[in-house]
Amino acid sequence: MRIALVTDAWAPQVNGVVRTLAAVTAQLRSRGHEVGVISPDMFRSVPCPTYPEIRLAMTGAGRVGRLLDEFDPDALHLSTEGPLGWAARGWSVRRGRAFTTAYHTQFPDYLARRTGLDARLFWPYVRHFHRPAAGIMVATGTIRDQLHAHGLTQVRPWGRGVDLAAFGPDVAPPDLFFDLPRPIQLYVGRVAPEKNVEAFLANTHPGSKVVVGDGPALARLQAQFPHALFLGKQSGAALAACYAGADVLVFPSRTDTFGLVMIEALACGTPVAAYPVAGPVDVLTPASGAMATRLEDAIAAALALDRGDCLAHGRTFTWSASADQFLHALEPAAAAHDGTKRPAFA
Repeated sequence: MRIALVTDAWAPQVNGVVRTLAAVTAQLRSRGHEVGVISPDMFRSVPCPTYPEIRLAMTGAGRVGRLLDEFDPDALHLSTEGPLGWAARGWSVRRGRAFTTAYHTQFPDYLARRTGLDARLFWPYVRHFHRPAAGIMVATGTIRDQLHAHGLTQVRPWGRGVDLAAFGPDVAPPDLFFDLPRPIQLYVGRVAPEKNVEAFLANTHPGSKVVVGDGPALARLQAQFPHALFLGKQSGAALAACYAGADVLVFPSRTDTFGLVMIEALACGTPVAAYPVAGPVDVLTPASGAMATRLEDAIAAALALDRGDCLAHGRTFTWSASADQFLHALEPAAAAHDGTKRPAFA
């Protein structure tokens, strides 16, 4: 199958959306599918306000449409609600061409955190973008219900995975972990306001706090919390070592749709502590994580969990299964008007 993927989030960005798209694209290509990616690196771009790591492509529906015409895909997927996503959406709507979208990010909540405005002001934008889609791919039942409440009912399941060859319990911890007071509490992700990293750093549970990641709030938080250890961006074996060496992964975000770092930590046998919000409530089980309205309570409960149970749950998430769901959720061009029913979210 020839699959066109249009995304405003792509390398060299480092976030859950990019990692998901890269992993699933690799799976699809390994199975013989041809995946054509239209991404910001193909165009002139400018930094996104308040999020300069994201480049906003300076192009329109005409050029994106020509690229899609040349590729002539069997299925078209629009991954993001940015300039490229809108350009491809415009081309598709004018052509009467079926396409799918994905709701990767709690976009209204992110904008609310960054602007101070009410999240409800941004929902019309989200509804307008996704309404013409034949299907909207979402990772969890909580996000499905949220979209249903906003009148977007054409939802299809698309879960996430872990590279089980890279993330496991037998990876040696970083040398510096051996000198840290236990328990080691780990945060992995962007160091940005919407991730609520400050709540993690301010929690009063004893032990050491380690932050892996970079972002616009890094310098402020380093100054505000000098006793925490900030390791910057990590990937591959170095990231796996941080997960495996930690006693608990703390996931303080209240705005994520899934939380890829949670299942990576679980695949290393590390329990997760989080708030009882979208993402954690869908991913964690009583044996693999703890949720509470106070992070201190969640951390204490998570530390009492069996790492073997965490590992077993983490290993249920694979990129092969994620790619299967993605393929089943696509809307082939030939099926656009033949009444074919796509899978519903169970």
